[in-house]
Amino acid sequence: MSEQIAILIQIILIDLVLAADNAIIIGMLASKFDANIRKKIFFWGITAAVVLRIIFTLLTAYLLQISGLQLVGGLVLLWVVYKLYIDVIQKEEKKEVNINPKNKSLISAIGTIALADVSLSLDNVLGVAGAAKHHYDLLIFGLVLSIILMATMANAVSKLINKYAWIAWLGLIAILYVAIDLIYSDLKTLI
Repeated sequence: MSEQIAILIQIILIDLVLAADNAIIIGMLASKFDANIRKKIFFWGITAAVVLRIIFTLLTAYLLQISGLQLVGGLVLLWVVYKLYIDVIQKEEKKEVNINPKNKSLISAIGTIALADVSLSLDNVLGVAGAAKHHYDLLIFGLVLSIILMATMANAVSKLINKYAWIAWLGLIAILYVAIDLIYSDLKTLI
């Protein structure tokens, strides 16, 4: 197997795993809104992730040298887990389904997604860049693939959460795991 094929397989696997994190967050938040607002959340959440991934891809060489960056990303994700618990899980348990949320809720949802995207997009770009090495064509392929996967999965997650509310707990646990893993792996290298 050639080196480029092995790198391509690594990039696809990384994208499948890491794009799912973004999709879970976008899907969880979007699941509590009606269809018209859900489309706006998908659009703005994915747009934020795309812009951040492009910026992080351009800055990858510099970002790889910053120690403590994963720790900060993990701490941000812990806040996102708390925010998702309040905005999605707690409202579901209280049966406060908000059919026509105010703009403040929409802006809050988009803000939460954007903040999560900072951490998760960085994680995705660093993973793909590490796998791609100096194959920039494969790095660009990985960026495009992650965007497509994230958009597709976010819609599916949102529909599943609307149908089966317990899936929101699985999403919350998955994001919590990623946050703890980021913090742990960075602390391990810093100590």
